Parts: sequence; structure tokens; C-alpha cells
Amino acid sequence: MVVSMTGFGRSRADSDRYGVTVEIKTVNHRFCEFHIRMPRQLMNLEDKIKKGIAKYIQRGRVEVYVTLEGQGTATRSVQVDWDLLDQYIQYISDIKEKYGLTGELSLQELVSREELIQIEEKESDNEELESLVLEVIMQAAAEARKMRDREGLALETDLKGNINGLKDRIDQVRQLAPLVVEQYRERLSKRMADFINGDVDESRILTEVAVFADKADINEELTRLESHIGQFYKILLLQEPVGRKLDFLVQEMNREVNTIGSKANDSKIAMEVVEMKSLLEKVKEQVQNIE
Repeated sequence: MVVSMTGFGRSRADSDRYGVTVEIKTVNHRFCEFHIRMPRQLMNLEDKIKKGIAKYIQRGRVEVYVTLEGQGTATRSVQVDWDLLDQYIQYISDIKEKYGLTGELSLQELVSREELIQIEEKESDNEELESLVLEVIMQAAAEARKMRDREGLALETDLKGNINGLKDRIDQVRQLAPLVVEQYRERLSKRMADFINGDVDESRILTEVAVFADKADINEELTRLESHIGQFYKILLLQEPVGRKLDFLVQEMNREVNTIGSKANDSKIAMEVVEMKSLLEKVKEQVQNIE
């Protein structure tokens, strides 16, 4: 099935203690690449978040934004290095006594010394918060997937329209191909007749025409191109990511069309080839955004 790599999902949930908001944005990318921005205390959930989102999104650049509100996500405590503080005060006292110095050591000076007193932040193990975050992540991922599915339906309709247009051009080229050889035979007969005053060597003409027909034969390329189109339609029905397979097929189709253009020595076929390449370019651009 066709799933777009462009999508957006947003979800929010609140508990008695927390509020969690999640936004997920996805765009096209060759692989599945995650960029997650969330509070530091939730970093331990990163692997679980990626695995959860992967149930809905298999390919593309996935940007995840997690906003957390509420208290109790981390605990803080004052840590005092008492041994160092004792030594610090003792050294101050010794220096004053030894050199006859005066002055008082204030409490403000002691508190400002980071090596003596620090505020330590410890992340709290909170199953309620983790469960809430993962729940909201899944809801946002599901919303993003719904949008990708809707975009995919539109892409599929457009793809089929362009591929059907390509089939019409192939049918037109099949009708023109035999005429190319016949027209060449007529031109060759006329040139030879003009050159030798009407006495034409029919065997020589047949030989020349046979050589030209072999060089200008595009039936093999047209057959392969039709086969690729058949595979294209079958791939669209697969219940799995199909973007890379379609991209490969488009490259193969483009190669066959280029060969047709180089072999078919005819202006009308050349015009059809130009239209075919234009349609394939549109298909290529659409396929680039398919999961």
C-alpha cells in the first residue's frame, strides 16, 4: 500500500501530577531516522519511544517533541562536604593567627563556594510519568500515521494517473514503430531510383531495410516497459513499505524509455518519448515521498 512519508500528529494527556504534550513531524528520508527532543529526566525512555513509533512509521525522518509540565519529576538536595568545610575554616583560623590578620568569615562566603556546598538533582523513578509519556507518544504516532495514510491515497491516485498516461504513450509508440521501417523503405527506394534513373535493385533495398529494422527495433524495450508497469501496479497492492521498490522500477522504466528514444529514428516517436520521460519524472518525484 502507498503511505506518504509526510505526516503530523499531536496529542496531550494530563494526570493529577503531570501534563504531557507530544508532537511528531515526519518528512521523507532514505531510512528511518529519529530526532527526539524531550526533558533530560525522560532520556531513559528514548529506546522505548523509538520502538513504539516504529510500529506506525517504518521510514522517514521522524522529529519528536515532548513537553512536560508538573512537579516531582526530579528531587533536589543540598550536599555539604563537611570534611572540606572543617579544613577550610581551620585554615582560615590558622592564617589569621599566624599573620595577625583580622576579619570575619561570613556565611554568605561559605555558601557561595561550590566546592563546599552543592545542590544535587536526582531523577525520580516514576512509573506513572513514564506510562503517561509513552501513552501520549503512541497517540501522536497514530495520528501521524493517519495523515500519512491519507496523503498516501492521494499519491496513489496521482501515480496511477501518470502510469496510465505512460501506458497510453506506449500503445501509441507500438502503432508508430512498424510505420518507421516502412517509411524508411520508401525513402530508400526513392533515393536509389533517383540515383540510378529508375532501375532499382530490390534485393539491396530489402537488405538495407532489414539492417535498419534490426537497429530500430524497439519491441523488446516496449515489452520490458509494459512488464515494469505491471509490476508497478502489483507493488502498489503490497501491505508493506513500497517506496524503495517503486523507486527502483522507475529507474528501470526510465532506462527503457531512453533506449527507445535512441533507437527509434522517428520524430513522432521522439515526441512520445519526451512525453513519457515527463510522466516518469512526475512519478519519480512522487515515489520519493512514499514510505
